[in-house]
Amino acid sequence: MKIIPAYIKQHKKGIAAFFLFCVIFAVSFILYRLPAEAVAYPALLCCLLGFLFLAHDFCTVKHRHEVLCEMQKLTSQMISDMPETAGIETEDYKALVRNLQNEVADVIGSSSARYQNLIEYYTVWVHQIKTPITSMRLSLEKEDSVLFRKLSSDLFQIEQYVDMVMAFLRLDSDDSDYVFKEHDIDEIIRQSVTRFAPEFIARKISLEYSPVNIKAVTDDKWFSFVLEQLLSNALKYTREGSIKIYSKGARTLCIEDSGIGIAADDLPRVFEKGYTGYNGRQDKRASGIGLYLCKRICDRLGAKISISSEVDRGTVVSIGLEQYEIGKE
Repeated sequence: MKIIPAYIKQHKKGIAAFFLFCVIFAVSFILYRLPAEAVAYPALLCCLLGFLFLAHDFCTVKHRHEVLCEMQKLTSQMISDMPETAGIETEDYKALVRNLQNEVADVIGSSSARYQNLIEYYTVWVHQIKTPITSMRLSLEKEDSVLFRKLSSDLFQIEQYVDMVMAFLRLDSDDSDYVFKEHDIDEIIRQSVTRFAPEFIARKISLEYSPVNIKAVTDDKWFSFVLEQLLSNALKYTREGSIKIYSKGARTLCIEDSGIGIAADDLPRVFEKGYTGYNGRQDKRASGIGLYLCKRICDRLGAKISISSEVDRGTVVSIGLEQYEIGKE
């Protein structure tokens, strides 16, 4: 915003009135046939005083404008005192802003309380629902038949959905649930793959795993969640063939499948919340949440996740771990 033109536009009526009065006085002096010096001197003096007054007022307005511009960079909670102003209307606006600040603070406090109650409720719900899930799994492990293996697979998917609920709720929580330390990525991969071993067997999908030999500073629980979501997607959309886990370069982890692939038009939006694309429209169970959670968590962990894919040729998900490397002292 150019302040000088804006200031002139705002005060154009006052400036016009000032020059109009000067003209009236000048015309009056001329009609009374006063000497030119008697007209020019008061006119110049009035112009000088008017200019000085306008300059002082402009400097005051400019200072307030700069302060307010700086305050625009702050949140409503960080704004304590607004610059001094003159005028009834301006004071009314300040009072209005303060009322809005108080209202926003009340809304934020109320929303935060409701969100915390929601987190606490679902945390208890997850612990409660995991008890019957564990009991059912123990019961299913005692039998080995096609039906029991199918029930075990369905139960495993229920566990994943429960984990997704908690991950989704905790993403925007103010409480930090991240514990960063150095981990062997191969160890995290093995744990995740072990969980999915029955799914690989049931779907007759082979796993080609080459140790990546990467040590990274990360949170093993959240990184495991990302890996398991990616493995779940790979298994879901791979009818036959294999899933590969390997490293590309020194610090890039890749998960590649030979599944149905992703349409080129869908690739730019696969990380958007709720976006399912063509594959999601074919598979009505798709929620469009899995990859969204992976992207959000990778951002929190400092990793760079990307996807390349071709329809009917498969998909490759890459997780860049360069930023995890510990600097040498």
